[in-house]
Amino acid sequence: MKTIYVFLADGFEEVEAITPIDVLRRAGLNVITVSVKNERIVTGAHGMAVTADILFEDIDQEADMLLLPGGMPGASNLDAHPGLSELILQYAASSKPLAAICAAPLVFGKRNLLVGKRATCYPGFEEFLYGADYTAALVEQDANFITAKGPGAAFAFAFAIVEMFCGKELADELKQGMMIEG
Repeated sequence: MKTIYVFLADGFEEVEAITPIDVLRRAGLNVITVSVKNERIVTGAHGMAVTADILFEDIDQEADMLLLPGGMPGASNLDAHPGLSELILQYAASSKPLAAICAAPLVFGKRNLLVGKRATCYPGFEEFLYGADYTAALVEQDANFITAKGPGAAFAFAFAIVEMFCGKELADELKQGMMIEG
């Protein structure tokens, strides 16, 4: 079973974390939420408290993908975490899948990981996508990177990840069952 780590920092955009977690778990993927602070309870940008499955220092297995929800100051808090930065750089060097939505693609951009790649993000954060071909698309996939524009892209973002790991047929089946058009 494929494992996906979803990293949570105070100020994360709730819909950009919870929607992918829900959809990916429906697809049968092993989704593990990871707090990047010293406690498992992480508070979103709109006051929703979420209990992460584990703390960053308790990561004990290699995941198949790292996923970063956006939101502010959530994306900045993810960007400031040295351990997460190191992990992202390791995954990028090995061409392992990396996903970020809304403001969070700035974490990849500020590490020069998007140079020459198509990418999208929340409007106004494209300045941090150093060297990327900013497309303003709802969701963009280029090589091992999936980026998405913002809260309204949460379902499309999640289904792009499902399609990457489980195929288009399952993604379409989930969309139908969840009454998502498109």
